[in-house]
Amino acid sequence: MKHLVEIVRRFADRRLVVVGDAIADQFVYGNISRVSREAPVFILRHEQTATVPGGAANCAMNLAALGAHVSLIAVVGVDQAGTELRKKLKAAGVDTSGVIISDKIQTTTKVRILAGQSHSNRQQVIRIDYEGDPLAGGELRESIINALKPAAISADAIVISDYNYGVVDQRTIDSIRESTSKPLLVDSRFRLAEFTGLTAATPNEDEVEHLIGYPIATTDQLEHAAKTLKDQLKHEALLVTRGAQGMMLLEDTTAPLHIAAVGSHQSVDVTGAGDTVIATFALAVASDASFADAARLANYAGGIVVMKRGTASVNAAELEHSILNSEND
Repeated sequence: MKHLVEIVRRFADRRLVVVGDAIADQFVYGNISRVSREAPVFILRHEQTATVPGGAANCAMNLAALGAHVSLIAVVGVDQAGTELRKKLKAAGVDTSGVIISDKIQTTTKVRILAGQSHSNRQQVIRIDYEGDPLAGGELRESIINALKPAAISADAIVISDYNYGVVDQRTIDSIRESTSKPLLVDSRFRLAEFTGLTAATPNEDEVEHLIGYPIATTDQLEHAAKTLKDQLKHEALLVTRGAQGMMLLEDTTAPLHIAAVGSHQSVDVTGAGDTVIATFALAVASDASFADAARLANYAGGIVVMKRGTASVNAAELEHSILNSEND
């Protein structure tokens, strides 16, 4: 495992660009005080509200935590959520000069209400999403392209983090291809079929099922479905995340590689885990790792982040510690 640690120690020399949909993940914590007289619902006494970067912004936060130089190309609104997002990103060392501020959109905000009794863990009881219209308009699109081109030239890899809010379209992808020949990796929640001819993608097993159009019940079916999807996408590699069952990597010239999950099989919180996986996988590829080693590192990072509450990131020291502890087991 020492060669994996050597890859991690190259992270600080790499420059990555993340382009995609920045989301404000807001967590509202409350203590259950009593039952309402107006309806059979609990009344929560508000304790605190925390806003953290999500979506493409969380991917950028993970890259920064792992030591990379990272630039984010995204769009936020002229609102409190957008302001808080940019503040957190800057504090983490993310270059936000490519984050476009527009009064034509609302910053997508996902509010999670977490409730519990005194001295107990807070559990999510409901999520409220504040979503504006998908990004549209030539002026904003032009601003994205203009911010992306110079950033892409100096990047060792580019990550597309797509949550279907419209920041990345075909013109954006074409612009990236014109600007660099470096690895281009994608994590797309709903539109992966549109991102063809790239370096790699990181769908989860449910997303593979949805794209292929039939249920997956066995390992053989998963391998066949993933191969079919990879061939359709024309990617060099496909990393399928499988939750407690780990990951599966497909490449052109090797048999499917199944990687067992690291650590506890009982996750604390999977919020944003996909952002951690694509960030680690892309950064490792940018650091001259093979797809197999990049997948192994992403698996370690995923195993760490799901044991943290809320939208979280993994740093290089935690990743090294997990690798070395695994070697000693």
